[in-house]
Amino acid sequence: MTTESGSGSSREEYRALQAEAFNRIGSRYDDAFPHKEGQIAAGEWLIKQLQPGARVLDVGCGTGSPTAQQFAEAGCEVVGLDISPVMLDLARKNVPEGTFLLRDVTDLDDSLGRFDAVVAFFVLLMLPRAEIVTALKKIHDVLNPGGVLALSMVEIDLDDVPFQFLGAPVRVTGYLRDELRQVIEEAGFTVVLETDISYAPATTQAPPEIQLFLNCRRNQF
Repeated sequence: MTTESGSGSSREEYRALQAEAFNRIGSRYDDAFPHKEGQIAAGEWLIKQLQPGARVLDVGCGTGSPTAQQFAEAGCEVVGLDISPVMLDLARKNVPEGTFLLRDVTDLDDSLGRFDAVVAFFVLLMLPRAEIVTALKKIHDVLNPGGVLALSMVEIDLDDVPFQFLGAPVRVTGYLRDELRQVIEEAGFTVVLETDISYAPATTQAPPEIQLFLNCRRNQF
């Protein structure tokens, strides 16, 4: 982990830089990534595991499209978290039925209650590896025993590296698939289904990537 992502004010500065990048990107994110078949399929898998009215936490909800929207249309109670006020404003417009809060996943606690499902699509990319471990433990703790998690990452072996994303400076992290699976399992989850997709964004400002989708269940402890 770099010193930028340490504790105290440096950690707050780090988060502010990441948030500002996504404030700048705003609705251009959905323009650059218009096809989200993997994300939609993972959401459909979760919905099949849930009862009507289930509570779903969307970590790093972005614009709310398609995921928060997908769960709201399925009759779920959706709570979305993001560190970007611009993204949250877009999510509130796109999914008026949802509740959207300015909060970092590493600050997740039991104040929001427990959830039947959590989705974390590409949000862990924005954390150093040490904080990804923390985030997964926090997600584990707010999930009901036996609850389900859908998570996606880009397959790349990086830890907290500077990167230009859609013209905005960010820091990104990734794993190779075997290591990602190990990190998730060590956080108290069983990987039920794993898929990968070769994805080419609709812009030259983001490179082609291999997207990993893992559908998981929280262990009974």
